[in-house]
Amino acid sequence: MSDILMPKATAVWLVDNTSLSFEQIADFCGLHPLEVRGIADGEVARDIRGADPIGNGQLTREELDRAQANPDYRMKAQVSRHAELLKPQKKAPRYTPVSRRQDRPDAIAWFLRHHPEVTDAQISKLLGTTKSTIEQVRARTHWNAANIKPVDPVTLGLVGQLELDALVKKAAEKKAKDDLKKGILPEDPTLRPASETSALPEDHDDEEAAIRASRIEPKAEDVFGKSTYVADDEEDDED
Repeated sequence: MSDILMPKATAVWLVDNTSLSFEQIADFCGLHPLEVRGIADGEVARDIRGADPIGNGQLTREELDRAQANPDYRMKAQVSRHAELLKPQKKAPRYTPVSRRQDRPDAIAWFLRHHPEVTDAQISKLLGTTKSTIEQVRARTHWNAANIKPVDPVTLGLVGQLELDALVKKAAEKKAKDDLKKGILPEDPTLRPASETSALPEDHDDEEAAIRASRIEPKAEDVFGKSTYVADDEEDDED
């Protein structure tokens, strides 16, 4: 199939402005000959405006003339500069400065200890390392295993905090979904339903009343001690 831009619009233009056969147009535009016939009959692409392949750099005049002179000739499309601009750019691998490369095992160890839900592929992509290195750190077979200690990759300057938070959140959500599919409920939920936390047992009132009845109410003498106050009339009687 041809990679030209706007194949149906190009076919409309070729049908209207050239003497090419339906097969030639279909081959150039990556369409079926019946579609091209439908365009010529006005049944297909009636609202599409024709696009000149010569004007947009996908076809040369010489190639078009050669095809019109020979019905068996199949035109070859040129690479359009617009197609090059629209082509998706492959993301370049993460570059880690030479001065920071010796810190990657420490960052890997940090992920393995604190965030086991993050996959090796995610760690490899984030830190610019390899899965074999991650496995060596996990199995402690790395050549520098004795000196590897878990250190936050943000502290090491390997990644940004926002990027790290986004990765950890994504990995945690994926793990939670996978656990639910397996029937594993999250451990130690932070919030419980109000019906579980606010409802009291039916015998709660009876139990509280029994506790109150068993208590001995303290007297004033037990709290403040026995009073030594003597009234004036009592002193006169003693005299």
